[in-house]
Amino acid sequence: MPIPADWPTSEAQALAEQERLRPLVRAQDDDTPYRLIAGVDVAYDDDHDLVVAAAVLLDRDTLDVVEEATAVGRIAFPYVPGLLAFRELPAVLDALAALTRTPDTVVCDGYGLAHPRRLGLASHLGVLTGLRTLGVAKTPFTFDHHDPDPGRGSWTPLTDPATGEEVGRAVRTQPGIKPVYVSVGHRIGLDTAVRTTLDLARRYRQPETTRHADSLCRRALTEALRTRTPAN
Repeated sequence: MPIPADWPTSEAQALAEQERLRPLVRAQDDDTPYRLIAGVDVAYDDDHDLVVAAAVLLDRDTLDVVEEATAVGRIAFPYVPGLLAFRELPAVLDALAALTRTPDTVVCDGYGLAHPRRLGLASHLGVLTGLRTLGVAKTPFTFDHHDPDPGRGSWTPLTDPATGEEVGRAVRTQPGIKPVYVSVGHRIGLDTAVRTTLDLARRYRQPETTRHADSLCRRALTEALRTRTPAN
């Protein structure tokens, strides 16, 4: 999996690319029906310059795994907060391309509009592919929120402290468990992103899409390291 020849290699180039793409994000629902939902996640080994992405396709109604794929390659960009998409996207795009069916929606383990420049991984991926995307993150990043009520389905706004803008929501997916942080990626409204997250998180804090993709990319990374490391 080669890194694209025109991929940004410096922080300045990456920032300029985010500014170019951010006006293309569509933060509202469209009329496209959807049933197949993919989860994507990434695992790294920086010491071996190795990244593995997983894409797992689920049936929205049953949450059964329909298909899965992985991609292995070199790390495409250094670690810079706010620019993580440039580390992850080449591998994620390859993993999605390896699926034989196109997902109707993609759930990213990360941010969409809940990003300093409103272009986190979910929004970046959606603009590049045209797919409907949303982000479900484990932490609120740099944004403010009040803790939601303890019941499943409760939520509070996730806001930018500099502007007061609502960039996402802290959503309680399980009673009494700490919330996840949902934001629009592309071609979806925030209400729908929250409903979709709750549909996918029927038993655990994280959506099933994320749980399956996380497990698969970790297993694939272990296997990639095993095959690349000579036995003693």
